[in-house]
Amino acid sequence: MTVKTCEKIEKSRVALTIEVSAAEFEAAIEKAYVKMRKNINIQGFRPGKAPRKMIEKMYGVEVFFEEAINIAFPEAYEAALKEKELQVVGYPEVDMLGECTVEGFTFTAIVPVYPEVTLGEYKGLSAVKGEVKVAEEDVADRLNTIAERQTRLVSVDREAKLGDTAVIDFEGFLEGVPFEGGKGENHSLELGSGQFVPGFEEQVIGMKAGEEKDLDITFPEQYTPELAGKAVVFKVKVNEVKEKEIPVLDDEFAKDVSEFDTLDELKADLEKKIAQEQEKAIEQAFQDALMEQVAENLTVEIPDAMIETQAKQFIDNFKMQLAQQGIPYDEYLKMTGTEEASLLEEAKEPAMRQVRMDLAMGAIIKAENITVSDEEVEAEYQHMAEQYSMDIEMVKKYLNDEQVRDELISRKAIEVVTSSAKAKKARKTTKKTTKKAEKEAEKETEKDAE
Repeated sequence: MTVKTCEKIEKSRVALTIEVSAAEFEAAIEKAYVKMRKNINIQGFRPGKAPRKMIEKMYGVEVFFEEAINIAFPEAYEAALKEKELQVVGYPEVDMLGECTVEGFTFTAIVPVYPEVTLGEYKGLSAVKGEVKVAEEDVADRLNTIAERQTRLVSVDREAKLGDTAVIDFEGFLEGVPFEGGKGENHSLELGSGQFVPGFEEQVIGMKAGEEKDLDITFPEQYTPELAGKAVVFKVKVNEVKEKEIPVLDDEFAKDVSEFDTLDELKADLEKKIAQEQEKAIEQAFQDALMEQVAENLTVEIPDAMIETQAKQFIDNFKMQLAQQGIPYDEYLKMTGTEEASLLEEAKEPAMRQVRMDLAMGAIIKAENITVSDEEVEAEYQHMAEQYSMDIEMVKKYLNDEQVRDELISRKAIEVVTSSAKAKKARKTTKKTTKKAEKEAEKETEKDAE
């Protein structure tokens, strides 16, 4: 193999011209012959035993060329990448140059490579950093969430109302014929949850246990093709109406749901935890804002392949999220009338931001020569084992050394940026400043009109 040319072109791609010699091609032809001969029958020879020269004489010397090219190409391509020390980030665009003969062949490969990155400003930056503020409503919301988990459903003898759970039998009919997936028995439906098709739950409100009713429903246009936009009738019977029995928020409640004896103690603990959560979220937002600036300050030509790979990763993550909710990806596409191509296109902008962020991280690590010792890795394993109350060997089973090392290196890179950064307070918008801004906007409009 000989690399005839190696030229950098736009968007961090490299154009290679690679020549496969006669000897290399001959070796590939021999491999192709050994692979293909079992499927070639020549009179006077047992299957797979015909000599190569005999086959070439009968079918032409080019009989093994296509398979030989398939064998020789990856070997030559990989050798060229190694020789030129290219870090590839996608698949090559390959073209043959001229004819392939027993003397070999020449091909071009345009390949996307890891881009050259020039860091801009990454120290001494500034970004808005919020303040920890725990309001009474925050604590109340958290208490209500805990109470909601302790809520029981109790049967009631009255008309169903919003927020109740109706236990129903139902069956859907399209033009008088039952349709697939439109039937259920003793289904618990929380009224107002949006669990069923629009208009269904609203018509169940007001029904009592034992009551039957026909519901006229029109399916949304963005639905499965068989039912999209169709008018159907659901025959519904209410078997039971249940309401939520929410516990009283008092000292007894605190004892039941926590290690505290009084509601005030529980509230104080919740306030502390909420403050810690806010502090963590604020710090994360501060770091993200700074790293976004670093990413924006990069000088880099990003190959399309990197963005496409990241976009596909976003889609794969989305598929996993749907699967965890029990929603098949294909069904989601049908129900929303979406094509995967449009999802990939929408994912390209956030994919670009993520790629720039990753490149910024890598550039900082390189510029600062950041490393992590074996002792630091082991200490992190120990910390995680204590944090999750797990045996350290079990943690190592789920997280390998490289993953932990990469995480620690990334933390150090972020620390380089944040330790030199300045935190700014968020500007408060008052009625006075808002009116001033409105007047300035009006003046600008008047100028434009003139």
